[in-house]
Amino acid sequence: MTIAAEVKPALGRPQRTVLEGRYVRLEPLGPEHAADLYAASSDEGAAGRYRYLFESAPASLADMEAWVHRVHMGEDPLVFAVVDRATGRAGGRQSLMRIVPEHGVIEIGGIYWGPGVARTRLATEALYLFARHSFDDLGYRRFEWKCNNANEPSKRAAERFGFTFEGVFRQHMIQKGENRDTAWFSMLDSEWPTRKAGFERWLDDSNFDAEGRQKTPLSVR
Repeated sequence: MTIAAEVKPALGRPQRTVLEGRYVRLEPLGPEHAADLYAASSDEGAAGRYRYLFESAPASLADMEAWVHRVHMGEDPLVFAVVDRATGRAGGRQSLMRIVPEHGVIEIGGIYWGPGVARTRLATEALYLFARHSFDDLGYRRFEWKCNNANEPSKRAAERFGFTFEGVFRQHMIQKGENRDTAWFSMLDSEWPTRKAGFERWLDDSNFDAEGRQKTPLSVR
C-alpha cells in the first residue's frame, strides 16, 4: 500500500511588509501613494490599461484618494505600491489575493503597471518579488495568475513570466456589466527554483546595455 506524503500548509498570511528589489520596492499601499498613482493613471493610455480591472481609471486625485482609503488596510486583497527606486515614485500597484494558507495557494492580481513600469524590468522584478516572497518566505505551494480571457497582453505576460496555462472558466463572472471568461495560470513550488534562476539571470545588471535594453530575453523554463 502506498502512503501519501504529508503536505504541509503555508507558514501563514502575508503581512504589510516592504519587499526590496534592485529596481523596485514594493510598499504596502498607503495614502502617501495616492498622488503618484493618480499621475501614473492620467495619461492617454490609462483607460486601456484599466479595461480589464474591476475599477475604472480615476477621474481626479480625489477619486484615487478615495480608492486608496477604501482598500489600503485590507488583508485580502493585500495591495502594494510598485515604487521605482530610481525616482522614489509609485508607478503602479499589485495585490496578493485569494490567500488560502491552509492549502498553500496565493494569487497575484489587481495589477496596474503605469507607463513607467509596464514592459520594463521594473514590472518583471515586481512580479518576481511577489513570487519569491510567496514561495521562499511564506512557503506557498501554488502561485496563481488569472485574467479575462479576452485580455491577450495579460495572457502573454503570464506565459513570459513562467506560469502554466490551465484552462478557461467559462462565464466565470460579470465584470463592468459584461461576461468574463477567466483564463487560469499557475506556478508551483516544484517549478520555482528553475523560474527563480531565470528571473535572476534576466534581472542582473549585466543583462542590460547602457541604454537599458535587454541583451537576452527572459527564459524561465
